[in-house]
Amino acid sequence: MSGVAAAGGMSTGEAVTFWILVWPALIGALGMVFSRNAIHSALWLVMTMLCLGVFYVLQSAPFIGVAQIIVYTGAIMMLFLFVLMLVGRDASDSLIETLRGQRLAAVVLGIGFAALVGTGVYRALEDTPAVGLDQANANGNVQGIAALLFTKYVFAFEVTSALLITAAIGAMVLAHIERRRGEKRSQPELMRARFAPGNYPGPKPGPGVYATSDSVATPGRLPDGTLTERSISQILPARELTPAESAPKGTEK
Repeated sequence: MSGVAAAGGMSTGEAVTFWILVWPALIGALGMVFSRNAIHSALWLVMTMLCLGVFYVLQSAPFIGVAQIIVYTGAIMMLFLFVLMLVGRDASDSLIETLRGQRLAAVVLGIGFAALVGTGVYRALEDTPAVGLDQANANGNVQGIAALLFTKYVFAFEVTSALLITAAIGAMVLAHIERRRGEKRSQPELMRARFAPGNYPGPKPGPGVYATSDSVATPGRLPDGTLTERSISQILPARELTPAESAPKGTEK
């Protein structure tokens, strides 16, 4: 806010936009903390991040505002949601406390830490005018940030990018599982195993195929008239067939 005051104060449109979006941002933050479903928490956080991006743009920082929406909201949070949905999380996740009173202690410690940090930041920035805004916004916000990154802070910028690449490569190395040559099955071995006696190499027929019923619990008939139990899911109770249904096709009386 001091930066806005130094730049000439807040206009009426900025104030109206702030008071409209501050409530969705606050509700999203509270929903992210108190939601029991991990996917719902991530969606609440997405709403808060979108509002923060608009706030950055209002503070004459379009670069960080667009980065907040495109990078953090559009890329990182969507990747996080993809991983959550791939792993599978629902409202039936275990909420049993392993340590008695750990939630209450976490809430108290969190509020205390937030109050401590907020008080320290307020006392440190009280009556402190913003400096360096003209240099950071020279010829425009994006142009000013690019000039600072690739001139004064180019070494720190390149070191940070090298650290991020190293971290990504390290994560891939740690997650990679190398199998011994003897443990890998060649393509001819996989083909022989597929056509081994007792295995059915073709696709499984769907329920009701070549059958006298369209029930999913009715086994399908093969072209030779025999029934195949492979067409029935193991979690479904199989329906008992009548003698006429169980007879090979073409021999019913």
